[in-house]
Amino acid sequence: MYVTLGLLFFSFTALFSLFSFLIFVLRLKPWCNCDVCRSFLTSAWASEFGNLCDWYSHLLRKSPTGTIHVHVLGNTITARPDNVEYMLKTRFDNYPKGKPFSTILGDLLGRGIFNVDGDSWRFQRKMASLELGSTSVRSFALDIVTSEIKSRLIPLLASVAAAAAKKREEQEDGCCGVLDLQDVFRRFSFDNICKFSFGLDPGCLRLSLPISEFAAAFDLASRHSAERAMTASPLIWKVKRLLNIGSERKLREAVRMVDDLAAEMIRSRREMGFSDKQDLLSRFMASVDDDRYLRDIVVSFLLAGRDTVSSALTSFFYLISEHPEVERAIREESDRVMMAGSDEVPNFSDMQEMHYLHAAIHESMRLYPPVQFDSKFCQEDDVLPDGTLVRKGTRVTYHPYAMGRMERIWGSDCLEFKPERWLKNGVFAPVCPFKYPVFQAGLRVCLGREMAVMEMKTVALTIIRRFDIRVVGPHQEPRFSAGLTATVRGGLPIHVHERS
Repeated sequence: MYVTLGLLFFSFTALFSLFSFLIFVLRLKPWCNCDVCRSFLTSAWASEFGNLCDWYSHLLRKSPTGTIHVHVLGNTITARPDNVEYMLKTRFDNYPKGKPFSTILGDLLGRGIFNVDGDSWRFQRKMASLELGSTSVRSFALDIVTSEIKSRLIPLLASVAAAAAKKREEQEDGCCGVLDLQDVFRRFSFDNICKFSFGLDPGCLRLSLPISEFAAAFDLASRHSAERAMTASPLIWKVKRLLNIGSERKLREAVRMVDDLAAEMIRSRREMGFSDKQDLLSRFMASVDDDRYLRDIVVSFLLAGRDTVSSALTSFFYLISEHPEVERAIREESDRVMMAGSDEVPNFSDMQEMHYLHAAIHESMRLYPPVQFDSKFCQEDDVLPDGTLVRKGTRVTYHPYAMGRMERIWGSDCLEFKPERWLKNGVFAPVCPFKYPVFQAGLRVCLGREMAVMEMKTVALTIIRRFDIRVVGPHQEPRFSAGLTATVRGGLPIHVHERS
């Protein structure tokens, strides 16, 4: 009996693999003879470029219009500011997130703000705008960040630096003071966003660096949700989901854990009362009675607030390690602004005066945006400002990563890390958001961008003033793993030294 069942399972698996391959081939059938499609089909990018986003950047630079169409994916990709403005502002209603996108992330994000269009999006947008724009919420968020820096981030880095110094004194061999900074920032950001969203402290950044089941489940759910977009056909992951096998089974288990925690938090908050609480869950409870809807809203903010901040900080410290002159300039600026003997964590007024630091953070995200590209789905036939015809149902993608590397947008030094490009007479000068859509732009511009930048600046300056951070190993460009946000493959191993 068991042999028969095994044979049946083996046969089904083989047929399923064949079926998946046939779907992929059928999707390739209408491919055209252009260089773009030939390159895609032969995976030429893998041998020439470290990252898929670098390959796209290469193709977009070669394109006379700054727009390409990958026929096998049904995807129009652009790196033109006028096209971005057209999609995100001028014809906003014709370029929604779309059902294909919301289906991919539906199990994790449900009806959350980043996964819906129309009235549901407008309601959440209005509600979030009122809450995130208030002074009390921003002060609450900064207090959380400051506390996490003082009680966990600084002690962790100091302990690693002290251990490294002791090994050097004792002349011991080994990789002393090595730490995965990307992991540290992911833990730091997860602690902060959980406190801010749920009023929950997972304690991921305690000195022992514990494994949080909730954080692990959230990571797993994010990763497998992103993998859905990589499959040759949605039918493949939908069949796996129906049969509850493979990655879809793991995704379901991870989402169930996230659901259980969210449900428990909501139930507890309703029983204990929420009128005196400041976290987002408590604030949204005043306007939303549907517990499942509440869960979707808050989990969406968890995803946005955790991965984007940790990704941006990881890239920033990679660049700082490669450019010590920028590090020196940031320290000199902080010495001018902050009083001698002032608190180790800068306050809000100090941050407002640090234009060079602000420029360095923005320059880092120009080269390494946390969200490397974003897609919409065209509702009706349209023509982009550059003359590109877009058919109904076509996926249209704007590519911030590629845009940061376009000479026609940023000049001949576009590949250089130069915070000075953001300064005029020493004062930070913002650029058109459609030229720099790192926080999106137009009607969907990120509501939490000011709080996110403030968090990044506070962390960056605190670390730079107290520690020397250097990436371990030879110089090489970051390699990114596939995902919803930019994650450095293998992490970012660093040496930590405390400054005298």
